[in-house]
Amino acid sequence: MRLPGVGKSLSWFPHMSKIPWQQIFSFTALDLVKVLVTALLIVIVNKIQLVNDRVSALLIALPFTSLIAMIWMNGQGQSGTRIANHAEGTFWFVLPTLPMFLVFPWLLRQGWSFWPALLANCAMTMLLFWLTVMLLRKFGIDLMPKS
Repeated sequence: MRLPGVGKSLSWFPHMSKIPWQQIFSFTALDLVKVLVTALLIVIVNKIQLVNDRVSALLIALPFTSLIAMIWMNGQGQSGTRIANHAEGTFWFVLPTLPMFLVFPWLLRQGWSFWPALLANCAMTMLLFWLTVMLLRKFGIDLMPKS
């Protein structure tokens, strides 16, 4: 499957032109199986939420997405180094998302509507991602290499 315009020069963000978009947006039968398995997990957790929101929160807190991604990576023959880099990057990128889980419910309890509270949390999280990347670079950890 090929998306029109994907892979063209992106002068507004030069790093994006280095991404192999054609490879990313070409799907195989195995990719469809991965989508179905991953989606099924999300639907099951959502169904559990209808009965018990604490159990579904516990299940969502487990790193299912990362575990599944690493299983898929291993199955595709990715090196241990690549999988390790993925796991380490996931650790650092989880940290700036954690405040959202406290700020979002607080905003809702303060009377904010769902969408404005969600938008505010997305903006806060993006800022925290950027700050995390900048701070970690000072310690020699580059989550978003410039080249």
